[in-house]
Amino acid sequence: MKISSVAMLISMGLASSMAYAHQANEIIVRGGPVYVHPKDKSDHVKVGGAKSDLRAKADNETQLGLNFQYMITDNIGIELLGATPFSHQVKLGGGNSTGLAGAHLGKIKHLPPTLSAVWYPLDSKFEFQPYVGVGVNYTFFFDEKLSGEAKKAGFHGLDLDSSWGLAAQIGADYSINENWLLNAQLRYINIETKATTHLGNTKVTANYKLDPWVAMIGVGYKF
Repeated sequence: MKISSVAMLISMGLASSMAYAHQANEIIVRGGPVYVHPKDKSDHVKVGGAKSDLRAKADNETQLGLNFQYMITDNIGIELLGATPFSHQVKLGGGNSTGLAGAHLGKIKHLPPTLSAVWYPLDSKFEFQPYVGVGVNYTFFFDEKLSGEAKKAGFHGLDLDSSWGLAAQIGADYSINENWLLNAQLRYINIETKATTHLGNTKVTANYKLDPWVAMIGVGYKF
């Protein structure tokens, strides 16, 4: 009786784990705060085509992140990363030969949708499921606005090119029950853009490799 009772408990536990595990054809929706940390600074800013000692720098930002994932098999899924628009303040730093170092250039917004293939290496019976993923990112910039300080200094117009790049991530899901889970993820995204503005009649450009680290924690629901 004791052996049969233990066997029954084990089989019930395994059945419970299997019920919580990811399965083929499931859809997983995750949401939570996502933090974007861009690279510290750009290449040297060019003023009138000549390289200056200035560099552009964008600050960090936190927004609401969203993931939509479809499980092709029990271990492989396709994931789309989305978010509410990110907004960054852009400043000029570096040497002061131009007299512009420290200037607050303006504010930009962007959306970085990223499509990835993710792989869960553990057996699907485990409730804790680490994963890795690789994919492609498309970032488009919009609503670029110069600051009052920049306009007063003689700047006008601000435009950033859209960007295609690769992305890589690591993460983990922990199933709380059949539908709900906790998630944490960290990814690196290759984002490169060219920023263009004008100082009077002089063209000012900066090639900026933002290449941000993107961290997100959240909850998910699968159905």
